[in-house]
Parts: sequence; C-alpha cells; structure tokens
Amino acid sequence: MVFRLFLLLTSVILLQACTNEPVEIPAETDEPRTPEISFEFVKSYPHDINAFTEGFLVHQGILYESTGATSQLSQTRSLFGIVDLKSGNIQVKAELDKNIYFGEGIAFLNNKVYQLTYQNKIGFIYDANTFKKLGQFDIPSPEGWGITTDGKFLIMSDGTSSLTWLDPVTLKKTRSIQVKELGYPVDKINELEFIKGFIYANIWMTNTIIKIDPSNGKVVGKMDMTAFAKEAISLHPGSQEMNGIAYDSAKNTVFITGKMWPKIYEITIK
Repeated sequence: MVFRLFLLLTSVILLQACTNEPVEIPAETDEPRTPEISFEFVKSYPHDINAFTEGFLVHQGILYESTGATSQLSQTRSLFGIVDLKSGNIQVKAELDKNIYFGEGIAFLNNKVYQLTYQNKIGFIYDANTFKKLGQFDIPSPEGWGITTDGKFLIMSDGTSSLTWLDPVTLKKTRSIQVKELGYPVDKINELEFIKGFIYANIWMTNTIIKIDPSNGKVVGKMDMTAFAKEAISLHPGSQEMNGIAYDSAKNTVFITGKMWPKIYEITIK
C-alpha cells in the first residue's frame, strides 16, 4: 500500500507541475471499515428521568428496566421492574439496598430473573413470576455490567472487552471471548441484547451500538445513536450516556434509551 501511495503522489506532483493547477489527492478507499447498520425511527415514549438505566429488555411482550444508584445522584435507586410506556414510570418488582448495592443488568431465563451488581461480585436470582428472591451467585469478574441470554446460557459483560458465558444452573463460567473490531479489542462493553443470533452492545460513554458475532467476538456492524442522544440532552440537560437496548421479537423492533433520558426510542433495524 505504501508503494502504491508513493506512485500516486508522484503522479500527482508531476501532473501539478505540468498544469500548474491545484490537484485534489483522492483518499484511499481500500482500508477495512466496520459496516454501518441502518435503522428507521418508529416512535418515541416517555422515560423516567430519575432512572439510571443499567438493563433494558422485553420479556413476553413487556418492557423491563433495571437501574443503579449512584451517591452523586440522590434520587437514583437500584431496582428493576416493568416500564409503563404511557408514563415512563417503572412498576418496581425488586429493589436492592442502594447503600450496599449498585444494580446492573438483568436477564430472564428458565422462569428466573438474573440481576448483576456492579462491584460486589454478587448476582441475585428471582422467580420470574412472583419476583421473590430465590438466591444469589458469585460473579466471575471484578465487576458486573450488562447481561443477556441466547436462550441457553447467560452472557455478561464486565466493562472490559470480554464477554462471559454462564451456565444458568451452576452459574459457573463456561466460556469467554474477547470482542474485537478490525483486530483491536473493544473496551467498555456495557448493556447487552441478543438479537437474531448476534449480540448487540452499548459502548460506555459513547453513542455507539456494536453488533458482535458470538462465535468469535468479531464486531460485524455498528450503529450511531448520536441523534437520539442530542435530542435527549436538549430536552433534559441531566441526560447521561446512552445505555439500553431492548428487542421486541413479536414486533421486530428495538427500544433504545439512556441513563436519565426523557425518552425511549423505538426503531427497526434494516
């Protein structure tokens, strides 16, 4: 490539010398790039601006959200529950003591709800119908961030470039992969969602969602949510980073939101 660029620059210099006119050098176009995933806006709904979103999912046609509590924002809570799309309010199903636990992502599997915590290295298990706490498990990472399921295993992120598969019975690690884009590790993987055989993930502190091949960790596509993030901040200056991907398989649409955003956005992925 260096030699080809040298020949190109040499040709341009000779041409400019002969014509004495400015010549625009064409950009290289053969560098690999991650494909951009297109999407279409469907509708928006209200979202609780006190909800510090950590998990987002649709289960049996119902939208659920889990949140964390930070000491810098006294109004935040560590809980999960059902989101009322008319008001944005969360009908609380379980809540942790925010003085002890920072709630993270949730996932439904085999009639149970699995909830991560941030730095306690503990996860909790609930009955998916009564939401009664059934037990707890050890998180095999220093931190818990996002969690989803492929229907057989739980898949969690821990803020690094790694994704870890957990057996839902033993809650032990069965495998892990490193997520890479164009050969380079992708850090700060946050909230997760499993959609049609791929893992979609928020990247913390960005407006980017990546699409991951779970067989090898390769990033095969990405989506730019900047327009939604900008609108959220314009409507509510307290809006923080994007974090929330919930797939509705019945409608084949995806709900997107962020921490303390005033809106939830429904989209279709092309």
